[in-house]
Amino acid sequence: MHSIPPARLISLYDTLRARASESPPDGSLPLDLAGHRGGWIAPPAQAALRQAGLAVLEDGIVLLLPGRQPGPELDAALAQAAQALRQAGCLGRWRDELLDIHSNGELLGAIERAAMRPLGLLTRAVHLNAWTPDGRLWVARRALDKATDPGMWDTLVGGLVGSGESLDLALVRECGEEAGLDAPQLQGRGPMRTIVRVQRRLPEGYQVEDLLASRCVLAPDARPANRDGEVMEIAAMPVDEVVGLVEAGEFTLEAALVIVEELLRAA
Repeated sequence: MHSIPPARLISLYDTLRARASESPPDGSLPLDLAGHRGGWIAPPAQAALRQAGLAVLEDGIVLLLPGRQPGPELDAALAQAAQALRQAGCLGRWRDELLDIHSNGELLGAIERAAMRPLGLLTRAVHLNAWTPDGRLWVARRALDKATDPGMWDTLVGGLVGSGESLDLALVRECGEEAGLDAPQLQGRGPMRTIVRVQRRLPEGYQVEDLLASRCVLAPDARPANRDGEVMEIAAMPVDEVVGLVEAGEFTLEAALVIVEELLRAA
């Protein structure tokens, strides 16, 4: 439990939701892949893929790799599309990580992580709200060399679900990488819940992302420690301090939504 007034949390959550409900960037067009509508492709990506012969415009919709159906052939073509975007300078940092492309629960294929936002494709991010036994929240400050939101506060653990990963496997992996927490330390973790879908404009395109979260109370002697170099500081903060930092814009939007939603549920 906490002592933050519910009205304060409701107002804060409404403000965060408004920031997470943006329309696609100007000039973006709906994307069709393998006969499935999903995604909003940014103008630079439209031009690059059409010039490479990998997309066509039909009735205001960009058909990506028309005629191909899910399977090895489509995956190979998606890799080609990602390289075309890379060569045209449409991508941020190349990650050599594949993310799955889903449409209405159906798996269509996988593509390089850096291509997801220029194509406006749905990603899934898992987060952990980890608490101390005395009611403080473990939070992490992102490294200054992070491409997105450098130096901002974040949930203790948060990351995208990789290709072929279950939600639980992705969260356990991220817990190990970001906080040095392994499966035995997470045995009391609660079930994963979908929090909200984030839709917002970014320099590289359009973020469409489902936020999912779990919670746990870590053991009194737990000392989370980053292993992958993407975190510069980890702290256990009182709830009122966390909320104050959220209100001051010191937390990433995704982390703020995950944290405030849980506080509202406990109010």
